[in-house]
Amino acid sequence: MGMLPLLDVCAKFLGQGGIPILQIVWARMFFGAVFTLPFAWQVAGARALWPDRPGFHAARAAFLVGSTACFFGAINFMPIADSLAIFFVQPLLITALSPLLLKEKVGPRRWAAVAIGFCGTLIIIRPGLQEFNPGMALAFASGTCMALYMLITRRLARDEDPLMTTFHTSLMGAAMMSLTLPFLWQAPDAEEWGLLLMLAAIAVAGHFLIARAYTMAEASLLAPLAYTEMIMATLAGWWFFGEMPDGWTFVGVAILITCAIYISVRERVRRVSVVREFEQP
Repeated sequence: MGMLPLLDVCAKFLGQGGIPILQIVWARMFFGAVFTLPFAWQVAGARALWPDRPGFHAARAAFLVGSTACFFGAINFMPIADSLAIFFVQPLLITALSPLLLKEKVGPRRWAAVAIGFCGTLIIIRPGLQEFNPGMALAFASGTCMALYMLITRRLARDEDPLMTTFHTSLMGAAMMSLTLPFLWQAPDAEEWGLLLMLAAIAVAGHFLIARAYTMAEASLLAPLAYTEMIMATLAGWWFFGEMPDGWTFVGVAILITCAIYISVRERVRRVSVVREFEQP
């Protein structure tokens, strides 16, 4: 989560330079597949080129493409930190859907903490109190797509290697986005090619770590930790673009981070108590 805002910085520079959003998404997927191919080949050989469950991987890739495209569009209208704050609707959706789709147990205290975190997001958006910005709708759509992406990631993580999951998602995403290139391609210059490569490298590293994390913990536990990304997003937006969220945004973010910390601590306490009960004679 500390790495991913740097991906957004690259995307915002490219968007300001006139590179189409879908072309940026294609580069993120295509070069992501290229970077992970040697490692995937080492693990599975030629079998790496076709996943065991293509339907799951295609759906995961589609949601990641949708989330990425919407978020890159949002940061063209809004500061990175503000877009990310709205994007954080996704932990609430993950917690709401994980009992239905993944059969995971979510206790009332976690429900309450994530609901309070969503109130923090509403403080940031302040619907009806500020002028509507198209970036708000795009950031919300991005968060919704990412929630579904995360749930599929958790489902695949039970049976598949995180590296293979990362490779197959990039490969299928690249195939989808390649269909759009004839209609929008704009030749990048040397600096833009460098940003496209850097963007893909950051994305691959970040999403590999996400997939690895989901092999170790429940989706509803990991979801609120996404809030910590806000810290780096605020710093990156300020450093590269001179963007600084207003006071209400900081209030909302403080609520989000507090809820994330509470849920993590509460889950730790719950796990320790379960282990102690199991160990008792």
